[in-house]
Amino acid sequence: MSEHDTPGLPGLGLEPEDLDGHTIDELSDYLDAGRQPADPSIDQSPGCRIALDALARLRALTPDLLAADIAAEPEPDEAWVQGILAGIALDARAGRRIPIRSTVPGADLGITEGAVRGLVRAAEEVVPGVLVGRCSLDGDVAEPGASLRVGVEVSVPYGQPIPDLVDRLRAEIAARLAAHTELEVAGIDISVRDVRQTSGATGEGR
Repeated sequence: MSEHDTPGLPGLGLEPEDLDGHTIDELSDYLDAGRQPADPSIDQSPGCRIALDALARLRALTPDLLAADIAAEPEPDEAWVQGILAGIALDARAGRRIPIRSTVPGADLGITEGAVRGLVRAAEEVVPGVLVGRCSLDGDVAEPGASLRVGVEVSVPYGQPIPDLVDRLRAEIAARLAAHTELEVAGIDISVRDVRQTSGATGEGR
């Protein structure tokens, strides 16, 4: 087992077929190597690129999280890590095909559900400390103009105003979906599933 192996995560969709033959461990090693030498089978895989971007954002928070875990008593619950990895694995799956209208006669354009979930996950970039776990698109995405709801589960840092974080994330998700898709979004439901203790916080943060 390598340092990146994550035991106890059965059924999370981490199988190689979900990542064009690669695994989460391999993608972690690829990040460690600075994505060098370049591997076209990874770089040209939409699923791998989505997973790599999410893993990179998760790693950006690792030093602070590790410092908090070392100081935490009792042993910290790592369930939030499992949720984040599960969401990353889900994002890597293409899922349903979402049609895109075109003015070009005969053109058949579309975007995958996985790409949209990756777009939603990337919104965490503008809300420091927030990590997106699972994302769901509830509705008939294959029907142009059909209404749907976006469901998002998140982990947030202790000591930050949760309503403010949620409002900022919801606004960013809505803006990205409006700019890059034609989805008719009836609502964006955000559930806070975990509050993480950070190295600068005191008291109970879980």
